[in-house]
Amino acid sequence: MRTCLITLMAIAPMTIAPLFAKEDDPAHRLNEAASVFSEIMTSPDKGIPQELLEKAHCIVVVPGMKKGAFIVGAKYGKGFVSCRGGHHTGWSAPGAIRIEGGSVGFQIGGSETDVVLLVMNQHGANRLLSDQFTLGGEGEVAAGPVGRDAAAQTDAKMTAEILSWSRTRGVFAGVSLQGATLRQDLEENSALYGRKLSNREIVDSQVAPPEAASRLLSLLNRYSPRENS
Repeated sequence: MRTCLITLMAIAPMTIAPLFAKEDDPAHRLNEAASVFSEIMTSPDKGIPQELLEKAHCIVVVPGMKKGAFIVGAKYGKGFVSCRGGHHTGWSAPGAIRIEGGSVGFQIGGSETDVVLLVMNQHGANRLLSDQFTLGGEGEVAAGPVGRDAAAQTDAKMTAEILSWSRTRGVFAGVSLQGATLRQDLEENSALYGRKLSNREIVDSQVAPPEAASRLLSLLNRYSPRENS
């Protein structure tokens, strides 16, 4: 028995480590981001309004923040940003971001949380592509409306600079992320592109997206192919 226990302890790190390595792999996370966006958009009558998606300058998708994210203590997740306009006829290659802090209200206690942000104007896009910024007060970030039709939503939600949603245990809802800080992840970009590119360099130029981003970009262009003007 003692020999078996020692053997199990010895091989456990070798079997568990690859699982954590996979979760921390940016290519794997890009595929997870694509799955999150696809599942949200194919959910009957519960997705992001098409009208808002077509008006958005940028989108941020943060897949699967684990238990503890956005709760006192661990408040941390990794995701990607893509924008359109400029040199692009569609959505740009994705840049890596980290999100820290903030509150998602009823999500506290959830085992896993996906977050989606739409940046609705150029001023918000410029701030998003800086080294880091913190989401502020009313009018800047608001809980996004849920459903295919946004026509009946309030002016506050329709004019906010950034709209935000989260999904926990299958429940998709708009949430306010006031106080959350977003920062670019140069190390993640280096792993994806082979050199340390800033998010602005990725989004504003014609950097070729990595193969791992093809599914996410295909979905974005399928659900919102119109070039933002």
